[in-house]
Amino acid sequence: MREYFDAVVVGAGISGISASYHLQKYCPDKTYAVLEGRAALGGTWDLFRYPGVRSDSDMHTLGFSFKPWIADDSIADAPAILDYLHETVNEFGIAPHIRFNSRLTAASWESKTARWTVTVATPEGEQQLECNFLIMGTGYYNYEQPYDAGFLNQAAFRGQIIHPQFWPKDLDYKDKQVVVIGSGATAATVVPAMAKDAAHVTMLQRSPTYMIARPRRDAIANTLRKVMPSKLAYGVTRIKNIRYQHFLYSYSKRHPDKAAQALRNDALKRLGDDYPVDVHFKPSYGPWDQRLCLLPDGDLFTAIKSGKAEVVTDTIQCFTEHGILLESGTELPADIIVTATGLTMELMSGVTLTVDGAPMPVRKTISYKGCMYSGIPNLVSLFGYANASWTLKADLIARFATRLINHMDKIGAAYCVPDAKGVLPLALPLMDLSSSYVKRAELSMPKQAERDPWRVHHNYFIDKKLLGGGRLEDGAMKFVRLG
Repeated sequence: MREYFDAVVVGAGISGISASYHLQKYCPDKTYAVLEGRAALGGTWDLFRYPGVRSDSDMHTLGFSFKPWIADDSIADAPAILDYLHETVNEFGIAPHIRFNSRLTAASWESKTARWTVTVATPEGEQQLECNFLIMGTGYYNYEQPYDAGFLNQAAFRGQIIHPQFWPKDLDYKDKQVVVIGSGATAATVVPAMAKDAAHVTMLQRSPTYMIARPRRDAIANTLRKVMPSKLAYGVTRIKNIRYQHFLYSYSKRHPDKAAQALRNDALKRLGDDYPVDVHFKPSYGPWDQRLCLLPDGDLFTAIKSGKAEVVTDTIQCFTEHGILLESGTELPADIIVTATGLTMELMSGVTLTVDGAPMPVRKTISYKGCMYSGIPNLVSLFGYANASWTLKADLIARFATRLINHMDKIGAAYCVPDAKGVLPLALPLMDLSSSYVKRAELSMPKQAERDPWRVHHNYFIDKKLLGGGRLEDGAMKFVRLG
């Protein structure tokens, strides 16, 4: 007999922990297990070990709705976030439910029994479990294979080539010449962190990215905690920051020229009027066509102004023995090259799904409320925001999953499945960004449609109504009873 649980949660990062908390609180009679493919919890925050690794959202919104963030730093480093996650799983009794080194490889649904059979790779060999409901909290990128930009002649380089996703322990870069290839969030984090000890760090970018500086500490949040209970102070700060994120995104989309000018002015103020801001920090796209890079206390600008770091905007011809040859003919010398070239986007860890014996690739489905997929029963995927903190939507989806489970019990249904019959899919990506990693993954992602509930919103306030208070029997969700 296979071991059975009412629900199986996949992943013990932020999304999986949120799902586990909500299951315990709102479905206390249900049994569940958490499958974590790695040997430790934390997901992203345990995987990445590069210098300076930190959140690129404030922790009052990246933190859980149910667990106040009370540290002084609002933009937190990975060790602080990991401490917070460990504290959460211990405080709410989630830890005993986590099974480490248990990687989901396949899931097969059988309508006659209303059960998922999940295949799990473990050190002891392949195992199978059964459950009624499957909750995927696996994030949105491939943990094993980052994006390979395919630079020419890499083997000729005599120094070290490092990818941030596989940072070696105790890498010695003191007094070394470092070139970081990339201009995204990882590069913007690594460059100022390495510049503290390296002889010099060059951020080599093909094209600029919008950078936004914010204080590392939220003065209002820290003041509120002194005059009111921490839970109340956290709630007030959370709403404040949600509204700020929403305003920043909405204003940038409505007035891209004004938003771009404001970002340019701030960069000039921090770098000086003689700095070529329009060369290195003026993208060809509008703000929030790609995600803004957050700079705590403007640390990247500070490193550049100090002379410890610089930005070079050019394209790579090839690697050389001693560095990188640019198309302009310039050779950048390097002892270490960091290829912060991005991730490989992958939904639900690429798990093979089967429904009643037939393969069900998610790329052929239509997304339902941004968390379920047409034709796939009793499966919810926690997929966060691209334009705000990931956890905001993860928490909403986790609560929505428990509403579904309890509603099925109430009406005697064994399972539910989004039915997209008659719905015309549109060629729209799940993430409303023009970023390269999003574009590369478009063909492997589910589709969406023009109208609810088949439209994916990037708006917390709309999603709160749809997921938190919207009707469950909406005509699109089919509830099925057995017998």
